[in-house]
Amino acid sequence: MSKEHIINRPLYMDHIISLLNRGMMLFLVGQRRVGKSYLLLLLKDWIEKEKVEANVFYIDKERIGDSDINSADELYESAAQKLPIGAENYLLIDEVQDIPSYENALRRLYAEERCQIVATGSNAEIFSSQLGTRLSGRYIEVPVYSLTYSEFLEFHHLEDNDASLQKYLSVGGLPGLSLFNIDDNRHIRDYLFGVFNTIMMKDVIERHKVRNVPFMSNLCRFIADNIGKVISVKNIANYLRSKEGKDAASDVTTSAYLNQLSSALLLSPVYRFEIHGKQLLEQNYKYYFSDHGLRNLLCDFNVRGSIEKIMENVVWLHLVAHGFVVRVGQLRAGEIDFVASKGNQRMYVQVTYIMRSEETEKREFGNLWMIKDNYPKYLISMEPIVGEHNDYPGIIHLHLRDFLKLQF
Repeated sequence: MSKEHIINRPLYMDHIISLLNRGMMLFLVGQRRVGKSYLLLLLKDWIEKEKVEANVFYIDKERIGDSDINSADELYESAAQKLPIGAENYLLIDEVQDIPSYENALRRLYAEERCQIVATGSNAEIFSSQLGTRLSGRYIEVPVYSLTYSEFLEFHHLEDNDASLQKYLSVGGLPGLSLFNIDDNRHIRDYLFGVFNTIMMKDVIERHKVRNVPFMSNLCRFIADNIGKVISVKNIANYLRSKEGKDAASDVTTSAYLNQLSSALLLSPVYRFEIHGKQLLEQNYKYYFSDHGLRNLLCDFNVRGSIEKIMENVVWLHLVAHGFVVRVGQLRAGEIDFVASKGNQRMYVQVTYIMRSEETEKREFGNLWMIKDNYPKYLISMEPIVGEHNDYPGIIHLHLRDFLKLQF
């Protein structure tokens, strides 16, 4: 992608810049193709413009000149040569996990206080194991997600209207789609298929030496079709065995495969939170896709039949992209789709397509009404008429488009 196609993402850039030179390494972590590499390029451009005396060493393993850095020693020697001690130095590394034992080099550079290190990576398991043991307490992870609705409008030069929202709900928010005509369904499908296959092959099947590839594929499709449902490993395994035979895969294998899909950052498990007891429940999760376009690809773009699931995925994405920790709220007699927390902020969010009946209205408003604290409570829908409900004062009823434009 050429420079003219790189669009600023202040949601991330402002945060990254605020963390520079505070004695911590920074790691931008996210699924492949969500834009981590271009955030690193944006950061490089910002440093070169704002800190003209600084030294910047940028490493991209896909560039010919950087492809000979294949070990921790080579990484250290290259950085030490480019970044003299005592100067203002920045080491930027794209897809750092492709350099074997990279953490040893970064630890040496950090100990020397030689440079501010900013790196990207696409595998949560690699980062959690290697960084946790070698670099514990010395780094901050910055999660990166696909485009929010507002970013999608900017990337594709679209007006904020119902047609744009429908397009976003259908094709998702991978930044690379900006190089295609998003009204060309074949181009969109081909691009998303290529991204999905790359993630599956490089970050799942090859990295974890997956043996039962058909089961892994069916597992991924099962999760895609069950977005927003609280599901257990046992129930998933039982269902897939009923379709593929009793020897398809064990509960243990199913759990391992789910963890591998999550470590590739394709999926994110969302834990349940008991609201009144304020306890985290560590059994039976909901799963959401880091990009709902890939989820739709796996379900043959059946958007109309899956609209509520997609809406939930998009609301989850909007919340986590704005830095919230998101849980599923568990009540004694019901459920809140999301309990979102950030510092002293908290909000409760319920998502439904439309209130088809009085029973649906009572359930969606009523679950929020049972929470008696003073944190904001949102009901998100596609209803043409929104606003305060006389029977449930204090609950904010918004159209999905309006919620997705909120900046927290």
